[in-house]
Amino acid sequence: MRDFEQLKKMTADFYSMKPDAPIPLEEFGYYSKEQWISQGYIKEGEDMVALFGFERLTNYYLHGLAGTVAPFVPRFKEEVIHSDEQYEIAIDKAGRTVKYFKGRRDGFMPQYLDFPVKDMATWEEIKWRLDYANAQRNEDLKKFISDSVPLAEKGYHSVMYIVGAFMYLRSLVGGEEILYMIYDDPGLLHTCMEKWLELSDYVTAKYQDHVRIDELLLDEDICYNHGPLISPEQIRTFLFPYYKELIQGLRSRNARLAMSDKECAYKQPKTYDLIIHVATDGDCRPVIPLYKEIGMNYMSPMEVASGCDVVQIRKDYPDIRIKGGIDKRILAHSKEAIKAEIDRILPFMKKQGGYLPTCDHGVPPEVPFENYVYFRELLKDYAR
Repeated sequence: MRDFEQLKKMTADFYSMKPDAPIPLEEFGYYSKEQWISQGYIKEGEDMVALFGFERLTNYYLHGLAGTVAPFVPRFKEEVIHSDEQYEIAIDKAGRTVKYFKGRRDGFMPQYLDFPVKDMATWEEIKWRLDYANAQRNEDLKKFISDSVPLAEKGYHSVMYIVGAFMYLRSLVGGEEILYMIYDDPGLLHTCMEKWLELSDYVTAKYQDHVRIDELLLDEDICYNHGPLISPEQIRTFLFPYYKELIQGLRSRNARLAMSDKECAYKQPKTYDLIIHVATDGDCRPVIPLYKEIGMNYMSPMEVASGCDVVQIRKDYPDIRIKGGIDKRILAHSKEAIKAEIDRILPFMKKQGGYLPTCDHGVPPEVPFENYVYFRELLKDYAR
């Protein structure tokens, strides 16, 4: 196993897109773990990082702006409002009414039945949960910042993990409902986005009093298997003005801190500029040139079943960092198919630099344990 200084160099090499640099061995996540436990391959609670020899980038995540839902403080009280033999219907932490398979909430897409924002009146009822001046939010933020400073001083790469604009609106309004609201009540969407920007700018500025922000990770999920869920013009209208203002503030504060005489954690030198990372499911190819308009230079997880081929995407866009793009269906197929896919992707992508090979989503239950072990062994040849 590499030590911290070696991993820190690997992290810098990835973000700097150094050609032919060793590739860190990460993974997206698992939906296969319970299956492998039941088959006796791994033990309950076993350390997957140690088991498979994973090497994490020296990243640390800055908290306070959620990730997949609106960053409410306080969150809604979670409660089950109906239960039968097959399903549970519950209010979740984001105030949505959700239908789950009973006893199986992880690894399955639930059905969203209702959302907290339907009109201006319902927005007025819940918007206080997004106030930046909330006492609990600021107490939590003080702790998050205090935890981040020693890590920044040690040279970690800081990632501001934030709910993307579309994911935020979707958690408030609903995916289908947004499509109607774009035409029926566009002013409400802009009002919601103004609150997102106000809170996001406040939290990031508080961090930047103490640490440099190296990466903005936007959990966006704006695509499905045939492309974006809203049109390019709608993305430019409802999302980009707020992204541009937030990113401009981040960049200017980073620059101001770098020129300051004050010695603190943000003075750690970097060999790369601010990373703008957009994470989205589905076929992201149509939105890559679009998000480059706001400075996007990193995208994941490149879902292969939706047509994303990381080799072709890297040829088309040689300046973006890429994570993902390993077909989960091939991992479930055969060792011969796995080797053919690794031989097609890894030599080219390693030569280019700026690539992290992971499954294009959580490893599914149908992937045999032996296949996954074989896959990880093949990747080790590219970690050197």
